[in-house]
Amino acid sequence: MGISQALLSHYEKGIRECGLDFLVKTAEYYDVSCDYLLGRTVQRNVATISADDIPDSIATSYVNGNMINQINKKLLFGTTSVIFDMLAQIGSKKLTNAVSNYIMSTEYLIFRRIYSTEASNSQTIFSVDINRYRNLCSAAMILNLEIIDEIIENEKLTLRLSPDLISIYFDKSATSLFNLIQYSERNIKSVCQGGMIGK
Repeated sequence: MGISQALLSHYEKGIRECGLDFLVKTAEYYDVSCDYLLGRTVQRNVATISADDIPDSIATSYVNGNMINQINKKLLFGTTSVIFDMLAQIGSKKLTNAVSNYIMSTEYLIFRRIYSTEASNSQTIFSVDINRYRNLCSAAMILNLEIIDEIIENEKLTLRLSPDLISIYFDKSATSLFNLIQYSERNIKSVCQGGMIGK
């Protein structure tokens, strides 16, 4: 590591604080992230977006939407892939259906909200009243979560996992999942601490 045993001992005992260079060298030596060394995450490997997580070319990303749009799409696709691979390992059709219903309700709610931004857009593709769909969809999602919990408890379903096992089992999709977890938790904390929009 390029330091003396005495200095390392001081770092270990908290007598002295290590510098950023030492932290980076240690992370590289053990092949873990600096956040892992600092206790900020249980994920050993770096949860950063790799070249595989972004579009093949900048030109492609701007044709189909901006870069953030493309990255978020990849994160969601990758995470959804992990979720359904986990469901396949568990092997419960009831649980798969309940999770699918929840995810589809979420996407339906968002799609309909964006679709309805233009008042002249035809509502004929929908059968639920435009004035009631948001509350009804939210209620269905809450009930689906209850159904998911009930299935897991009643069927005593388990799946032993850890950040390391997720990285091994789900390979490229694991990076999407870990990034989604970090972004989601950051958003949850921000929204819950900040309160309503406009405050």
